[in-house]
Parts: sequence; structure tokens; C-alpha cells
Amino acid sequence: MKNTRPLRKTRDFSAVYKNGASAANRRLVMLIMENGLPYNRLGISVSKKVGGSVVRSRVKRLIREAYRLSEGEFTGALKPGAAERGEASGLSLGLDIVFVARPACAGLSFEEITRSAAQLARRSGRFGKNDGSGNPDGQ
Repeated sequence: MKNTRPLRKTRDFSAVYKNGASAANRRLVMLIMENGLPYNRLGISVSKKVGGSVVRSRVKRLIREAYRLSEGEFTGALKPGAAERGEASGLSLGLDIVFVARPACAGLSFEEITRSAAQLARRSGRFGKNDGSGNPDGQ
């Protein structure tokens, strides 16, 4: 996670919960808020409702890996004018991203969690195409 650091402090999580834009499905909730920093921060919250400590740790690892593998896509499209200026690192940074796992996450595979996270990112307008129909890639 080259351009991402962990979100650790309670006050930072609280700020995202209070002021962040959210997208949700049956498996995950994603909250996004601009943080004014030159990097993104990722937070993952998994309550005891999801399962015991082993299950919660597994869900956190899977969400973190899904984010890591598509980090560039989660951070959004190129900044306006970046392509014209020839900027290679035109990805938007400066976001606090929090994933909240719902109990339905407990038995999911890596592919299912990745699909759910990508779906939420598309809904938030930070990933892929979204035509407003609620369907990924307008399908």
C-alpha cells in the first residue's frame, strides 16, 4: 500500500463516521472523507457481531488485501488536467477510507469481499464507471 497509511486514532475514525460520505451493501459499509494529507489512510472496523477473533482478523486481512491490490483504482481517476500535464502520479490522494464489515462478511471468500469493496467504490464514484443505475459498470 504505497500511498496509504493506517487510520489508527479513535478521533480520526469518529471524524470519518461523522463527516464522511458512505456507501453500503449487505456485506460492507465504506465511508470516505478528504483528509488534506498527501496520502490516503485506511481504517477497517470489524465488530464482535461478525465472529470471534480469528474470523475478525481474517476479514480484516481480506479487506486490507482487496484494497492493496486495487489501491490505485480506489483512489479515483486522474486529477483534472493531470494527463495533459503528463503527470504520472495524477491519482487523487488525501482520503480517509473506512470499511465497516457487516456480519454477512464472516464466511466470504477473498473474491466476494473484493467484489463487494469494488462495488462500494464504484457507488462512491472513486472507482470504475457508474451510470447511476446502481449496477456496476452500468450493466
